[in-house]
Amino acid sequence: MTKKKLMLLGGIRYLLPVIDAAHKLGVHVITADYLPDNIAHKYSDEYVNVSIIDRDAVLKAAQERQIDGILSFGVDPGVVTAAYVADRMELPFPPLASVEILQNKDKFRDFLECNGFNCPKRYQPNDEIEYPVIVKPVDSAGSKGCSRVNSSSELTSAIEYARSESHSGRIIIEQFLTNAHSSSDTDSFSIDNELVFCSFNCQHFDIASPNPYTPAAYSWPSDMPIAAQDELRREIQRLIKLLNLGTSIYNIETRVAADGKPYIMEVSPRGGGNRLAEILRVATGVDMIKAAVCGALNLPIEDNLWMFRNSPISYNGSFAELIVHSNKEGRYVALGIDPEFRAAHVVQEDMWIRSGDKVHSFTGANQTIGTLVLRFDSHDEAERYLADTSWLDVMVS
Repeated sequence: MTKKKLMLLGGIRYLLPVIDAAHKLGVHVITADYLPDNIAHKYSDEYVNVSIIDRDAVLKAAQERQIDGILSFGVDPGVVTAAYVADRMELPFPPLASVEILQNKDKFRDFLECNGFNCPKRYQPNDEIEYPVIVKPVDSAGSKGCSRVNSSSELTSAIEYARSESHSGRIIIEQFLTNAHSSSDTDSFSIDNELVFCSFNCQHFDIASPNPYTPAAYSWPSDMPIAAQDELRREIQRLIKLLNLGTSIYNIETRVAADGKPYIMEVSPRGGGNRLAEILRVATGVDMIKAAVCGALNLPIEDNLWMFRNSPISYNGSFAELIVHSNKEGRYVALGIDPEFRAAHVVQEDMWIRSGDKVHSFTGANQTIGTLVLRFDSHDEAERYLADTSWLDVMVS
């Protein structure tokens, strides 16, 4: 029997569990980007040197290889390209028109407003602006180019920074929503337009970092009230049906603001970066990575993905992921972890660099140098250790 072929856009570390899941299913994996030294290419069966934002070049490569499915897992710039290729080759993927809405912050806000979803107020640069606002590119991820602006004197530099991180040079200025609870950024899954797995978590930030809006840690479960989670779940389900998104994994950012309203901030039909689906697999037993591969190839999806369809997710404890980073430039020396803490709480340690490697300050998710997966007995214990990381020492010279 001829092996099915799956094309993965990008070559980052977050693709390794996707490649592993595909190989266990007997799938031939093709990775594609313009950086041949990226780590994922060492594990795929085939590599294509092509820019993942060049839709027609990727389509040509996909057609030549007669692929059966395509994903841009954890790789935001490739999502529209994946939808474009799937559209032209009639492969499983959310519709291109819907993906183009989701992947553009301006279009997505228009969609939310037109369909009665809660939405932050937007401004043009020359408007009379009520500060604070957040300024960000319409088409970037990982908090790159994002700034909180507290006064008009800060606006011009924030706009310039956002434009520098935008593929199109376009930005959005919108109301800064103060959270009533922790904001959430985690993964979910739908099958045939039904939201079958919907998770919420707590984002944590390092206020001492150069970009305090880049998440520095995540913890599960969420501290949002169950009523707010239920409302968000209903609204995400409504969004999926309105956009006819079908079967897909999603990275979804939500929050409950100080006005008491729940907001859907971002939805992207891809697995999130920062190993979110991996940790949810450990914490719940639900494997969205394998499900994403199966969905992309039109293979049957295991029944256990449905186990929390009609009830809140049950976690095997309180889990957290710490994004290992440095707040200064230098050379990496070592990672110090308190031995007692390591024995009690560290589930996985994954460092991406070696002693002597160059380290950049934490201006965005692309400056991550490793991750720690942690387990605690309670939500309060997790929050305490994430608020006070004296148990951790990122040594940089």
